Amino acid sequence: MKKKVWIWVAVIAGILVIASTGTYFYAKAGTEPVSNDSGVMSVSVQKVSEQELVESILVTGKIVPESEQKVFLELEKGEISEFKVAENQAVKAGDPLLIYDSSKIDSELNRAVREKELLQSRGKTEQSQISDLAKRLAETKKKMETQGPSAEGQTEGIPTQEDVNQLANEKVQQEMQYESTKSEITSAEDRIKELNAQKNEMTIVSKMDGIIVKVNQNVANTEAGAAEPVIHIISSQPYKVIGSMSEFDTVKIKEGQPVIIRPKVFKDREWNGVVESVSQFPNADGGGEGFEGGGGAGNVTMYPFKVVITDDTSELRQGFHVSLEIKAGDSTKKIAIPHPALMDEAGTKIVYVLKDEKLERRKVQTGVMNDAFIEITSGVTPGELVVLTPTGEMHDGMEVTSYDEVE
Repeated sequence: MKKKVWIWVAVIAGILVIASTGTYFYAKAGTEPVSNDSGVMSVSVQKVSEQELVESILVTGKIVPESEQKVFLELEKGEISEFKVAENQAVKAGDPLLIYDSSKIDSELNRAVREKELLQSRGKTEQSQISDLAKRLAETKKKMETQGPSAEGQTEGIPTQEDVNQLANEKVQQEMQYESTKSEITSAEDRIKELNAQKNEMTIVSKMDGIIVKVNQNVANTEAGAAEPVIHIISSQPYKVIGSMSEFDTVKIKEGQPVIIRPKVFKDREWNGVVESVSQFPNADGGGEGFEGGGGAGNVTMYPFKVVITDDTSELRQGFHVSLEIKAGDSTKKIAIPHPALMDEAGTKIVYVLKDEKLERRKVQTGVMNDAFIEITSGVTPGELVVLTPTGEMHDGMEVTSYDEVE
């Protein structure tokens, strides 16, 4: 019995030794590199090609009119006497929208006009008197020159120097009075201009070509409703899109870049547009509509942007929410390679090119990029095969026994 037990113990021990030895050799074989001094077993390569390095940036926004005008009640102007427009009415810039009661101004204006007319009449009279005095003064001087100065005892009616001086003084006094009248006329004209300006301000006009979207006559009747617009106009120009984008996107976006606009209410429909502007100043709260992804509004500063819709906007409405795909980058084709093919060795950009079944180590210069490709400005040419996933074990002149070319 004891002999059988020892036999089984010996068998089990032998099995354990064989298993541990196999595991050791298996593990050792698994750590061997795929490359050796003579070459590598296999690599994946791809041809250098010319690519459009355009990056799609996704943001969201809202459709708004080109511009709008909101007319609020101005209590200091009194009551509104007449509304000149109705909702959905088209208006031109300068068209009257509403008129405040100007009866008080009209009364003052009429009084100012009458006062001016009286002053002008008085001025004409004074001008006539000045002209008459000038004529009399000239005649008196002429008589003195022809008849000589009067002496004591001579015939009355011959002018004296005193007569000349008196006429000259009267003329000066009349001229001074006329200057005062002219000043009063100027003041009256200024007052009339001022009243006319006040009257013109009682008529509120449209500042744009547009459509009346709201006329709220009830607001004009209640002081509590003064915070609401009496009349709301939107521009008849094509709609635009506004939104906010992250600081990471602003550095990629430039004026004039193409945009695809997809309103959320229309499935599978697109409108074309272009970037009009990206503000240099962030939103007041740092966040805003338009950011997708990233570290959250608390860690990312948001900047307002505006997009012009170049297609017909007649089917769109103010307030529609849209998604936008902004095409950032240069659409000109550039020599480019996939990102995984590029190595960075202490700041030096390296690629490996497969040529005549050997690897060539190349230093390259890079340019712009998108999510998939990066521009190579020097170091490789179109059609050459670059290794897609180079490793530190590769070296210049290494032989390649086989490779797979990725399209």
